[in-house]
Amino acid sequence: MKKWLSILFIGLNLICLNAQTTKIDTEKLLGYYETQRYSDAAKYLQSVYPEDTQDIKALMQIAYCNMMAGKLPEAEKSYLKANTVQPNNLPTLFSLASINSRRGNVANTKSYLQQIIQLDSVNFSAYKQLATYAETPETKLNYLKKANTLNSTDPDVAYDLSMVYNGLKQYQPAYDVLKTAIAADTENFTLQQAQLPIANLLGKYVEVVETGEKLLKINADANVINDLGQAYFYLKDYKRCIDLYKMLEELGIENEGILYYMTLSYTELKDYNNAEIYAQKTIDHAISKHTTLYYAALAGVYEAKNQYNDAMTAYKKGLTFGNSNIIYYRLGLLYDLNLKQPKNAVTYYQLYLKNSPNQEKEKTQITYAKDRIAVLGK
Repeated sequence: MKKWLSILFIGLNLICLNAQTTKIDTEKLLGYYETQRYSDAAKYLQSVYPEDTQDIKALMQIAYCNMMAGKLPEAEKSYLKANTVQPNNLPTLFSLASINSRRGNVANTKSYLQQIIQLDSVNFSAYKQLATYAETPETKLNYLKKANTLNSTDPDVAYDLSMVYNGLKQYQPAYDVLKTAIAADTENFTLQQAQLPIANLLGKYVEVVETGEKLLKINADANVINDLGQAYFYLKDYKRCIDLYKMLEELGIENEGILYYMTLSYTELKDYNNAEIYAQKTIDHAISKHTTLYYAALAGVYEAKNQYNDAMTAYKKGLTFGNSNIIYYRLGLLYDLNLKQPKNAVTYYQLYLKNSPNQEKEKTQITYAKDRIAVLGK
């Protein structure tokens, strides 16, 4: 705190020296800073200096106070004046970038950051921030690679860069970036956890087990358990794989991949009853609840194109994923009105009615299906 106050005093003295005709009450201004009354500090400085002041240090001080007070438009106005008086000042450009970022003006934020790297081609912070606003994976990769080259141990950049590499299926570079950052901070569990799935993809199963078990003692994270389970499976420790995934099951966490590994593990242990149970669960999870609707939509397109046989095939394919009132009814219509097969039409109208359609919402369809059954069944 004393060090901070000393720096502040120096800053205040510089303001006084650069404005010989202006009398600053440094004690009053310091009191505003100490109590974090930045809005009052800005008002005081603005009352002392004329509105058209060209004093760069005064402009910077007023801008800073307004920014700290959350008055971003006022802060930007002062920083822009300072940038006119003294162009290409990095602190000013960074402040303008920060203000525009907070206000959601991405175009201006990027513009100021670009100006910074044009002035300072090795500015780590500018490249790191530019990566946030990259419009394509390739651009983001380039910015992050540059930032990582300038500071390979920064954990945020290492993490983001590894995720981009991973998304591009460049697993070895992703692993290497994390390895370097982890070596500089061996207790960074976020980076270690991020490395686990990548290490699995590279076949480093023993390493995944060693790191994962250590992380598991600190925090039973579901992602760590998942990665550990995979590693144990490939190391042929099927019992440990199942035990880990049972932990996830108890937490209510299930997905297609987890269930698949459990199926294979039970199969390897010749526990075929459980293997069958989990194989069915895997299939159920792999099929979207909306698959029948997707096929119904496809069939509707075929109908619109008068491709009735294709429509019939699509509707029936949709039924292999579960019962569907929509498909039963539309198959009835298809056989009735387009394919002119009354017997099949009756069958699907009846299936529609047996599948408990909503009596209120589907009142019109229910009435129509009953009427057509009565007519076609004669």
